[in-house]
Amino acid sequence: MKKCNVRRAVAVLVASACASLGAHAATPSDSTTEASWELVVAPFTHHWHKDAEHRRVVLLGLERIAVDGSTVGGALFRNSFGQLSGYAYYGHEWDELLGSNSLYLKLSGGIIYGYRGRFKNKVPLNVGGFSPAIIPAIGWRLTPKDAIQAAVLGKAGVTLSYDRRF
Repeated sequence: MKKCNVRRAVAVLVASACASLGAHAATPSDSTTEASWELVVAPFTHHWHKDAEHRRVVLLGLERIAVDGSTVGGALFRNSFGQLSGYAYYGHEWDELLGSNSLYLKLSGGIIYGYRGRFKNKVPLNVGGFSPAIIPAIGWRLTPKDAIQAAVLGKAGVTLSYDRRF
């Protein structure tokens, strides 16, 4: 049973990567356009409400950011209850907020897979382990390639990540 869940989570990440390649295949490759990849590592999540069953959440993600700021990506993570989970999404990033070339906002929407069994009601609209999600985030670019980001996870909490562009 556990092997099947791992396969599903990996399938979500692979489907996201394929969608990313297809969505940006038509991007011109001249020197004036620079779509980029971004690796997301989130080692810390703070829950708004403590629960004795909460475990440490660690996330690893990959996203493609187009020149126009649209993003598509996927992430694998262990959810708050220790279940291997995935998030496939599409979104947008708005750079240079408030006159700062460092501050940015990001909004993504997609499908989360992984909250199953007795934890299925921990996310809304969960059907068979799949649930829709909308995740707003605010970030700070430390360098053109490095950023830290805080993403709000609805009523559950906030996750902090380090993002590296390449």
